[in-house]
Amino acid sequence: MDKVIDHGQVAEHNAKLQNNLDADYAALGSILARRGQDIEQLTAKAQTFAVALPSWGVGTGGTRFARFPGKGEPRDVMEKLEDCAVIHQLTQATPTVSLHFPWDKNSDLAAMREFASKHGLGFDTVNSNTFQDQANQEHTYKFGSLTANAKAVREQAVAHNIECIELGRALGSKGLTVWVGDGANFPGQHNLRGALERYLDSMRDIYKALPADWLMYIEHKLFEPAFYATTIADWGTSYACATELGPKAKCLVDLGHHTPNTNIEMIVARLAQFGKLGGFHFNDSKYGDDDLDSGSINPFQLFLIFNELADVAQRDGDAFKPSYMLDQSHNVTDPIESLMSSAIEVQRSFVQSALVDRKALSAYQENNDVLLAAQTLKQAFRTDVSPILAMARARSGAAIDPVACYRATGYREKQATLRPPKAGASGSGIV
Repeated sequence: MDKVIDHGQVAEHNAKLQNNLDADYAALGSILARRGQDIEQLTAKAQTFAVALPSWGVGTGGTRFARFPGKGEPRDVMEKLEDCAVIHQLTQATPTVSLHFPWDKNSDLAAMREFASKHGLGFDTVNSNTFQDQANQEHTYKFGSLTANAKAVREQAVAHNIECIELGRALGSKGLTVWVGDGANFPGQHNLRGALERYLDSMRDIYKALPADWLMYIEHKLFEPAFYATTIADWGTSYACATELGPKAKCLVDLGHHTPNTNIEMIVARLAQFGKLGGFHFNDSKYGDDDLDSGSINPFQLFLIFNELADVAQRDGDAFKPSYMLDQSHNVTDPIESLMSSAIEVQRSFVQSALVDRKALSAYQENNDVLLAAQTLKQAFRTDVSPILAMARARSGAAIDPVACYRATGYREKQATLRPPKAGASGSGIV
């Protein structure tokens, strides 16, 4: 397997930190043993964790006010894959990449797949884009895409989604994520029921084009760019549409697509209960759809979501296979550093959820022992599992401290020389 970062540099980095890690790992192991938990089993579990990278996430993001390009940011999909390979090499937690078309459309799909494979990467769900007008596009999406009043616009949007499926099949993907910004900015702008009817008619045509082994993920968003009435604005609408479409349609939960203080973990439980929880876009939020680094604002919420996921896994076993992806915008940090940190934070919640004493928790719930039930969760959340995560990386050949190792390699500075800015090219694809 090809490595973007010299393996010797990673080994040298790890050698300097291994003794301290061994001591921290042993200390944590003793604490967990007193609770009846095996640190080796938890480390093995940590090594199974995987979250997909968004191709657009390795580029510098922006806001509606400005975008400040980063040095050495990727200018095309092959350079995005190179940056994704660095993230996976140093974390061993991000083995797949989620592509966004037409941003990532490439005439040589075989070369893309070969490059990814050589660097230990595969392709996760593909994403369609009918929230922007593209160059040489015949019909505008200004007033909607899958819900547009004009049939020709809807047909164009459907055709694009079907093209995404075909591109994904060629790359080895097994799913399509559909998010639309369709909706209204003014009362009376469109018929609310009629818009959803047109959405479902369009989605049925896309659903029919899905291969037998594919899933369709319906992503909802409370607002933006349709600020008065977004057509697919909440999990209930998403669930209703997924149910209407059929078993291959699932609901995707983006952590930022909710009002502040929404009980997202309860949404997770409900969708799982009814068999429609498809996966997640992980990020964090303070006010709205902020797309901040995962775990940077509300790590307890992230833990509580994984606590629900652990409960679902216990109930449903191997049949439960949610799709995990990071979906963030990095405006003031190095995107590679943010994505590595975020992958680790999501993995942290995954491991912490395995610390919950579910037998004791169930007993407390049955006996209405509210305080001890809550403290059972808090004990798992308060446990610093950093030594487990670091040991999992070390044993997988990744970096004990990914950000420190990355900085020591000088990768960003090298790319600044190799990738001079190119007019009109944005690694994020968004701005």
